[in-house]
Amino acid sequence: MEEPQKIKIRKPPLKFGDTQKIVAKLLSKLDGAFIAYWNNPRGAVCHNDVIAIYEVLEKIGEREKVYLFLKSAGGNGQASLRIVSLLRKYFANVQALVPLECASAATMIALGANSIHMGPMAYLTAIDTSLTHDLSPIDRDNDRVSVSLDELKRVVRLWQQEKDSQLSNPYKTLFEYVHPLVIGAVDRADSLSIMLCKEIMAYHMKEDERINRVAETLNGRYPSHSYPILIEEARRIGLNITAMDHEVLDALLDLNSLYSEMGQKCTTDFDEFHSHTNEVLNIIETDGVSLYYQMDQDWFYRGEERRWITMNDVSGWRKAEMIDGKLVRSRFHIV
Repeated sequence: MEEPQKIKIRKPPLKFGDTQKIVAKLLSKLDGAFIAYWNNPRGAVCHNDVIAIYEVLEKIGEREKVYLFLKSAGGNGQASLRIVSLLRKYFANVQALVPLECASAATMIALGANSIHMGPMAYLTAIDTSLTHDLSPIDRDNDRVSVSLDELKRVVRLWQQEKDSQLSNPYKTLFEYVHPLVIGAVDRADSLSIMLCKEIMAYHMKEDERINRVAETLNGRYPSHSYPILIEEARRIGLNITAMDHEVLDALLDLNSLYSEMGQKCTTDFDEFHSHTNEVLNIIETDGVSLYYQMDQDWFYRGEERRWITMNDVSGWRKAEMIDGKLVRSRFHIV
């Protein structure tokens, strides 16, 4: 009897040699150390990144200046504060390099830089708070959805505009869809977001009025969380913005292209109920070393719950570095 053919699991390419050439090129053009902090669209700024960045900083050592390449859709704002605090312990001068997307929690990290170098395609975003709570509403895929305080406020305001608030309480109806503890948690997180912005900017800004204006603007002015704040708008709200050098921009776009190739989603489908995902989500790199978080897990679709669950999860941080002229790859354990 002929054995069934084994399906080969697809894996993303690792481009350490190619990315290191671009890192070396950037170092020849910059008057300081260089760190790349890149997130796949499905990756995020998170607390584990702090430990990975510390590993990179220990390799670099204390310097006067560092250039931080930021590309991320956001994540955890408290992790952003920890990252900025860590960078400030090693470098007196932090320069943010933003060629493309630098959203939400990544915008928070950029606020901690003495200057933000933005390319023509670069943008920051608002930092209004949203969170996914254990009691958040469930979407069609049976996953918890993110709830925004701005969205809740707008629902209540529209309700009060359309109905007589003396005859109807909007929260009574709202509580049928959003648990009151979720609303309380989001309101608390909104205050936290403003506080985080102020703490981050205080590392290099001394004018309280300017700090308050920027924090309040980013947390309350924009009607959309993903509203793109371009160069001129970023200058108007009080940030120190510099147009990025064209050669540096080209090198960063080349680096982003390689990271994007590494970050492609590699899914292997065994049948309609079983699949495997192998994907690089976060990359932190400097001269001679790269740390990256790689998702590596099986998926099983549980029909009665209408959701995919993970199995055989061996995801984790990996480390690539040059030792005695040789490329060495290993696991980097973060608990």
